[in-house]
Amino acid sequence: FSFLLCPLSSSEGFGVAEKIVLLTFISAVILMAILGNLLVMVAVCRDRQLRKIKTNYFIVSLAFADLLVSVLVMPFGAIELVQDNWIYGEMFCLVRTSLDVLLTTASILHLCCISLDRYYAICCQPLVYRNKMTPLRIAVMLGGCWVIPTFISFLPIMQGWNSIGIIDLIQQRQFNKASNSTYCIFMVNKPYAITCSVVAFYIPFFLMVLAYYRIYITAREHARQIQVLQRAGAPTDGRQHHPDQHSTHRMKTETKAAKTLCIIMGCFCLCWAPFFVTNIVDPFINYTVPGKLWTAFLWLGYINSGLNPFLYAFLNKSFRRAFLIILCCGDERYRRPSILGQTVPCSTTTINGSTHVLR
Repeated sequence: FSFLLCPLSSSEGFGVAEKIVLLTFISAVILMAILGNLLVMVAVCRDRQLRKIKTNYFIVSLAFADLLVSVLVMPFGAIELVQDNWIYGEMFCLVRTSLDVLLTTASILHLCCISLDRYYAICCQPLVYRNKMTPLRIAVMLGGCWVIPTFISFLPIMQGWNSIGIIDLIQQRQFNKASNSTYCIFMVNKPYAITCSVVAFYIPFFLMVLAYYRIYITAREHARQIQVLQRAGAPTDGRQHHPDQHSTHRMKTETKAAKTLCIIMGCFCLCWAPFFVTNIVDPFINYTVPGKLWTAFLWLGYINSGLNPFLYAFLNKSFRRAFLIILCCGDERYRRPSILGQTVPCSTTTINGSTHVLR
């Protein structure tokens, strides 16, 4: 993001070379988000096996939210950033800002629901998982992912609750006399900054950390138990038994799943933590955070909408197989029942292509 943070005066704006680099980067982010999320949605719609897995309902809804971010939010932000001017009027600025808050919050809440679903699937007994994740409860959780963000987006923004006490400062920054440019400024007062950040990031982040920590501990415990069983049941005649091979494979998948969870949490924190930390700090330091730093942190969060298909779908073997079928126009080589039609015992669950033992 160095080209977003470079010290350019308002009258100069971006140079030709900088605009080319900026457009290339932004176009790549938008294109990656659109194609990746579309591919996830099409894969689930076309593959009957994927539709049977409860977690995939959250992944499809997440893909839809991220797709809307890349179609309804990113392009207008990119145009304003490159042109150094907002040309769509004050009302559409409020609508675009409300959509931004709504859709990005919905995306984060979906990530939280996925972590809770995986927690119940991996850390609880199968009967507990079936009782917790009923179709009705899944529908309620999905509805909450879309309804809750409206209470911190359209409702307060359209009513102007976020600008109470700072209206003069917002009006001052909306128009630049030197360059005769108008901007779509979204500034928040202290109560809204705290409320919005807690609902949209800090509560989901806390739940995700707890859920993934328990999953990580469970996966490591499974791997340790398998190692103990291997040592205890090692053959004395030197012959290799098939159960030991299966246990070794299962240990590797458990370890891989634990590493995958670290990657998911790392990417989520890297993308959204800078923005939401700044969102709370800025009102308490008299709004002195530079505008270009805000822009860099905001687009870093947008990048998460393009990464989600890779983190939550491309790491899954069944999804990858479905993607190959779509991209290769239904090539029969990828229609192997051992991948898409595999039968998983009721005592295990398959997450991200890894088999997790349920106790």
